[in-house]
Amino acid sequence: MSRILVVAGEASGDLHAARLVSALSERRGSLEVFGLGGDELASTGAELLAHSREIAVVGITEVLKILPRARAIYRELLDEVDERNPDLAILVDFPDFNLRLAKKLAEQELPVAYYISPQVWAWRKGRIETIARTVDRMLVLFPFEVDFYREHGVEVVHVGHPLVDEVPELPSIWDRDADPELFRLALLPGSRGSEVAALLPVMLASAARIGREVPVKARVVRAPTVEEGQIRQLVGESGLEVEIVAEDRFATVADSHLALCASGTATLEVGMLTTPMVVLYRLQFWSYLFARWLVDLPAFSLVNLVLEERVVPELLQREANPRRVAEEGLRLLRDGEARRGLRSKLAEVRERLGEGGGSRRAAAAVDEMLEELS
Repeated sequence: MSRILVVAGEASGDLHAARLVSALSERRGSLEVFGLGGDELASTGAELLAHSREIAVVGITEVLKILPRARAIYRELLDEVDERNPDLAILVDFPDFNLRLAKKLAEQELPVAYYISPQVWAWRKGRIETIARTVDRMLVLFPFEVDFYREHGVEVVHVGHPLVDEVPELPSIWDRDADPELFRLALLPGSRGSEVAALLPVMLASAARIGREVPVKARVVRAPTVEEGQIRQLVGESGLEVEIVAEDRFATVADSHLALCASGTATLEVGMLTTPMVVLYRLQFWSYLFARWLVDLPAFSLVNLVLEERVVPELLQREANPRRVAEEGLRLLRDGEARRGLRSKLAEVRERLGEGGGSRRAAAAVDEMLEELS
């Protein structure tokens, strides 16, 4: 039986890790999997030494708050590697934690597969040297990442994006209700508590502003890594009547006329469902200045990066305020031509991400590594 360390520190990484582990189990039979993850990874039978929600935050100053717990988890993972002597480590995204961990695992001569590349092609390019020294195989989602890693001497496999399999093709509410009397809004404030704290109050206030112009019904889509109590508290403070949805998030988004969305993987999910959206991103001041210094990208949302143009409205920092969000949201709700143009572009997202089977191809790449080690 193969023994594998898996480390996934965010909601999207937890989901992708779980699908990879399930596909790998189908190929190899029983596995012993332990590490860091969330509910999705735990559902595969993996033993969680810690839950990803404990250390999933955004920004430098936010990281400082959870640093003691992150260090404790880091030490516990290394202690368990010493104790259990796994055959392989699969590190999923979460680069600030996982690249540091990869250095230690390399010192212990534990082979490392890294699934879902850090955006080293966009910022902090010095990390490529760390990856070249510590990662045995990169499993990447986008074709353009292959050339980048090969140029730097890193063994790389393009496996495709697992969201192609995860996000179903659902009919949009716009296709059956082009002139609604009530507009449905989906609020997706992110998968980390710090994101939710920064963005959900803005989204709720924006929904209230939109509601003063047109009739609306707002629903908050809660990520599994976010405590329901945090959502309920913020909703209660807003004074709005808002439904909280934890299941069927894809159906909820497809059944929405507009999504207010935190920047991240969720923008790809919303895009694949062709739901018009406004993307928000807010960091604490010093985190934002640091990011501005490091990042060199024409857009910050994944959906715009995949489409290679600024299709979806992006509101950053001070621009991510209720007045501006409501303006952009109302424009998409009222301007049929603008909305149809945006949805036409979003219809290309699924094709840009490639064919399905990404999780199976990632599992095949890991299986090949295990065969080479045996």
